[in-house]
Amino acid sequence: MSRDAENREQFRPEGHDTEHFLLTTVVGSYPKPKWLNRANDLAEDPDSKFTQEHLHEAHDDACRVITHEHERSGLDTVVDGEMRREEMVEYFAHRIPGYEFNGPVKVWGHNYFDKPSVVGEVEYDEPWLVDEFEFTSDVASKPVKVPITGPYTLASWSFNEHYDSEADLAYALADLVNEEIEQLVEAGATYIQIDEPALATTPDDHAIVGECLERIVAGVPDEVRIGLHVCYGDYSRIYPELNDYPIDEFDVELCNGGYEQIDVFTDPEFEPDLALGVVDVHTAEVESVEEIKENIKQGLKVVPPEKLTVSPDCGVKLLPREVAYQKMENMVKAAREVEAELDAGEIDLDAPVPQAD
Repeated sequence: MSRDAENREQFRPEGHDTEHFLLTTVVGSYPKPKWLNRANDLAEDPDSKFTQEHLHEAHDDACRVITHEHERSGLDTVVDGEMRREEMVEYFAHRIPGYEFNGPVKVWGHNYFDKPSVVGEVEYDEPWLVDEFEFTSDVASKPVKVPITGPYTLASWSFNEHYDSEADLAYALADLVNEEIEQLVEAGATYIQIDEPALATTPDDHAIVGECLERIVAGVPDEVRIGLHVCYGDYSRIYPELNDYPIDEFDVELCNGGYEQIDVFTDPEFEPDLALGVVDVHTAEVESVEEIKENIKQGLKVVPPEKLTVSPDCGVKLLPREVAYQKMENMVKAAREVEAELDAGEIDLDAPVPQAD
């Protein structure tokens, strides 16, 4: 149940060289400059003279650098690389009354996650991302996308010590996300991405996510583009049900799986726009422009060009920074070359696309 997928045209750059337009974007996270990691460490050191004011300035500087890096790569829409965020649940839990932190939880191996607990009614106290969005918009010359961790993941990756069920907690959080989006829209945001990685691990709860999305988009103008990003998983367990989601765009991680699941989305017809991951964020090998072009064509098995968005598989924050940049730059070059080939009639949209290796 696509909302108004034609709202993608607002992101077509002025003077775009081709008739066809493949929207290029990123999922969100990006490698932090090494000096920012050092600044974060200094801010946590009680013996350091590095203050929170200093850290705020460091975050501002990093956001400027990464936003401009995204623009330099040629992306149509940019983010600040989530320079102010350390972890996708903690960042929001610290800003939502009703949450508290009681220490890290071992996740796997020697990795720990500061998993929060919900101990009371969750509430919307003050905006979470508006200042971040306004800063990035002032820095950027291109449209800014805002990634928000979705309510289902916020609920699933927390200890629920208050609500009768995890679903009830997710619905309460969805209402808060709706309030945040209202604030972002008032500030000028036109592209919102809801991140729900937990759906890939518990796909049987797709109906809960659907209800959350209904609450999230309530009252949001049609011209605001709403995307949903779900990390790698068995997509057949949420398709075709996701066609009922009130979204404009569904973002999938298929490159690292060699597009083995691409046919999942071909029957029945895929309804929202498809945001297709065309570079693998799990490898530091930079895909060539030609390889990425073949990956883009995989998306044309599912949707026509006017409904195809091109992005990395997921956030690129774990890659070396120079690798992340080169992947983005090659991705944009590949998209522009595919657009030109579509204009020239060199790509037969009715011909079968070979399965990726």
